[in-house]
Amino acid sequence: MKVLPIFLLLFYMALDGLHAKELPSNGNDEVIFPITELQIYADERGFVNFSDVLNGEVEFVISEDFQPKDYSVDSYYWIRFPLHLNNIESKQWLIEFYDQTIDVIEAYIPTLDGSYKKITMGDHYPFYQKSFDHKNFEIQIDPKLHGEIVYYFRVKSHTYADIRIAVRSINRFIEYSLFEYFLYGLFYGMIFIIILYNLLMFIAIREVKYLYYTFYIFSVGLYATCVDGIAYQYLWPNSPQWNQIAHGVFLFSLIFWAMVFGHRFLNVKNSAPRLHKAIWAVIFARVLLFIYAIVFDNSLFEYRNIEILPLSLIFYTGVYVLVRGYRPARFFVMAYGLLFLGFLIKALLNISVIPFSIVSYYSLHICFLMEMLFLSYALSDRVRILKSNRDRAMQRIILQHKENVKLKDKVNRELERLVDKRTTEIQEKNIMLEEANQKLNQQTAEISKINSILDLDNWKLKNNIKEILQDRLINKNLTLEEFNKIFPDEVSCFRFLDRLKWENGYSCSKCANTKYNDGQQKYSRRCTRCGYDESVTSNTVFHKIKFPIEKAFYILYLTNNRQNKYTLDELSEMLSLRRNTVWNFKKKIEQAFSDKEDSHLIITDLFSYHINKKVS
Repeated sequence: MKVLPIFLLLFYMALDGLHAKELPSNGNDEVIFPITELQIYADERGFVNFSDVLNGEVEFVISEDFQPKDYSVDSYYWIRFPLHLNNIESKQWLIEFYDQTIDVIEAYIPTLDGSYKKITMGDHYPFYQKSFDHKNFEIQIDPKLHGEIVYYFRVKSHTYADIRIAVRSINRFIEYSLFEYFLYGLFYGMIFIIILYNLLMFIAIREVKYLYYTFYIFSVGLYATCVDGIAYQYLWPNSPQWNQIAHGVFLFSLIFWAMVFGHRFLNVKNSAPRLHKAIWAVIFARVLLFIYAIVFDNSLFEYRNIEILPLSLIFYTGVYVLVRGYRPARFFVMAYGLLFLGFLIKALLNISVIPFSIVSYYSLHICFLMEMLFLSYALSDRVRILKSNRDRAMQRIILQHKENVKLKDKVNRELERLVDKRTTEIQEKNIMLEEANQKLNQQTAEISKINSILDLDNWKLKNNIKEILQDRLINKNLTLEEFNKIFPDEVSCFRFLDRLKWENGYSCSKCANTKYNDGQQKYSRRCTRCGYDESVTSNTVFHKIKFPIEKAFYILYLTNNRQNKYTLDELSEMLSLRRNTVWNFKKKIEQAFSDKEDSHLIITDLFSYHINKKVS
């Protein structure tokens, strides 16, 4: 508090007379002065004190072209507010600051003795320091004061401060406050009802999108209470530090759940896979930025315009899905379009692109309300569409069932007619069969005797054929056509090598293990101990050949047969192979025979065994 000399006070009051603001008259109960009509001084360094102001060391000016973008968060703003008071006025008056987010307001109030009383307010201080239990900042005008007096205010805020001063009567203040809180009650009551409704829907049908929507609406409500100052008044009145970052925390929560709900509602994972990845990338980046802001730099919460990016992405996704034919996205696009519009208007208002008005100031609340209504209708519309699709499906099922019943009756009648006809035919044939059975019984005995004789002859014939084929295989050349009947394809050759190679049991060539599993190739075996995968052709003349193995078998057969009279050229032409290929394989066979003396007998015997198995 500072006491001034009477003559100094009268001097300044005289200077202010021409510019003093008159109290409302003619039945008016309020008048609002925007910053463009106020005398202000921007103290950029914060060195000016109240005595400097009273001594005339600063020059107050009226900036008629002042815009929100001109506001500097580093400056202290002094406001000189002259007011003409009529002592015969029976009403009581107060001065009010609308912006409840201002950090510090130092109000210098004139008193009856000519001195000034200092009152400190702001959201940097507990709520109980306010003169009135109201979300805004109010100062009551002493009804004993009269004439021209001057109020001084020193304002400092780390974010843009909407510096407007309203002078209104106590009756008008009570009237508009009650009406304003009544509207807030309707707004937050609708939010509460929507939350409760969607929570009950989630409990009833266990559809997770209702739970996401509940979290989103809850975040909308908390963010709106921070913007309105309701949260500071009722939820955390004694926590001014938390109040500084609460709006940023709940704005993040709002955007996060908006994207998660939109992603789930639009079924983006299936309808737009690329946008699915983009949405989750933006969510991840936004979460990292939130963690950094909450831990290291709380000032990042003031950059609210970045929320345009995730909102634009989810809005574009809704439009994209709608264009691709997803009907439930209709009202979703309308809802998020309104939300996007609300944030856009708020951002444009903060950078002074659009003028300040009641509608623009509360545009976000209006858009929130409209968006919640559209989203709620979108959820019910989606259920309606699903129900309509289900009903159409049920109608198709019923029609198909009726057609199936008609078809069934028609088929049954046709079957009954055919059964009657067939029964008559069967009865006639049964008579013929009884006569035939008598003849068959007589012939059965004769056939049994003949079968016994034929079985004996067949056994002798098979033995003769085996002997003949063995002789031909050992002593004579089989033609390629005859040989192909014995080994027609690769599988038969592999099967033959499998019997030949492991007829005495499997033994790993690396570690001698006798247990194995099936290998990757046909008839290969993998050792269970060392994992060596041994093919059926390894350690044989057929390993890594570059032509069909059945042709290699025939070359081995001819090489093994002493009566082979085919030249290399004839054999090459017969097998459709190059001459060098035939010559190299014959050389490989001869080398194998020279390494093992009894190879010739083994191959011959096994070929004969295979042919005998084929015949038998």
